[in-house]
Amino acid sequence: MFIRYKNGADGLDAVAQVYSREENKIDPNLIDRNAVSVIKRLTGAGYESYIVGGAVRDLILGRIPKDFDVATAASPRQVHKLFYNSRIIGRRFRLVHITYGDEIIEVSTFRSTRDHDSANDNQFGTIEEDCTRRDFTINSLYYDPIKGNLIDFNNALEDFKNKKIVSLIPLNRTFIEDPVRMVRAVKYSVTTGFKIPFRLSMAIRHYAPMIGQVSSSRMTEEVNKILSCGNSSEIFRKLNQYKLLVHILPAMSVYTSFPQMFDSLKELDQMVNECKVAETQLPRAKMYLALVKPFIAKNEEWTTPTAVFNDILRQIKVMLSPITPPNYELEMAASMYMESLGMKVPKSCIRHRNPALVQKQQNNAKTPQKKRNRIKKVKTKPERAD
Repeated sequence: MFIRYKNGADGLDAVAQVYSREENKIDPNLIDRNAVSVIKRLTGAGYESYIVGGAVRDLILGRIPKDFDVATAASPRQVHKLFYNSRIIGRRFRLVHITYGDEIIEVSTFRSTRDHDSANDNQFGTIEEDCTRRDFTINSLYYDPIKGNLIDFNNALEDFKNKKIVSLIPLNRTFIEDPVRMVRAVKYSVTTGFKIPFRLSMAIRHYAPMIGQVSSSRMTEEVNKILSCGNSSEIFRKLNQYKLLVHILPAMSVYTSFPQMFDSLKELDQMVNECKVAETQLPRAKMYLALVKPFIAKNEEWTTPTAVFNDILRQIKVMLSPITPPNYELEMAASMYMESLGMKVPKSCIRHRNPALVQKQQNNAKTPQKKRNRIKKVKTKPERAD
């Protein structure tokens, strides 16, 4: 291990501990080659860049990260100029998404601690400032895949050793800034096996009602992440213990006293983990159905298949409220439930179509026409008379 210094008012100040490849023991084979390619191009252009966040956390734990995020000294516009396959997103804090097929590498610029407010977060700074803006210490490590160095500004590796979740931002401020951090603290505790210390636990319970202020789109994204992580049963159980679930999915929180809920989620976790091994992805419609299926009521007034479908869809929407999954996925969940009852789903019931499939069908429909046009342009030579 060696120390990283920077120039301070009284000379050189130690700001971070740096662990070499041999010391941090991160397996380079677990690192996505596209993420490495992004960092090589950024550093080659003179911009300090690292893999950050959950990817580094998973690498230290010996797991294959689901996503790779990059933090850099380059501004979003500078990153965008370097990558033709990129686009700038976001308003509160601009990010760059670099696409490689179905994979997205998210690149953020080092954030500043100056003039920070919730309305405008586009103040860019140094890595020393950026490390203080992370939510928890276990997500505050920076990894250089080229040199193999791991940079620790917040003594995070000590928290890995002690297996505990520690907030970087003061507890009387962090959840007010972003209530979703409470959900993430619970999720990280389950997925890593780390404990939530007493003061953090009490802060989560105190600020739990603030989850109700989070937008439905953000909450939908968080629920999707929980359902697809392979530990949803235990996470939902712990969210309920911290009085968070009643503000995330009020209707589902009513059923937490029924073992069927967690039994169904355990089956979902098994399916998700099997898909991870097979490198496939479980449809979200199946995830939503696993959550609500034990509590869908059969109505004696069901007379036609269309009436059955509409009532099941209505129940699913009520139980998942206030999150707002796409209508297509909810209709597919209702269809799957009907099929599990041995009932045929009328085609007229699926009113919304998968946007990705629609685009694919449109592209396929254009291809034959292009080929026909190409064939028409080919001129054949007249046969020679013998």
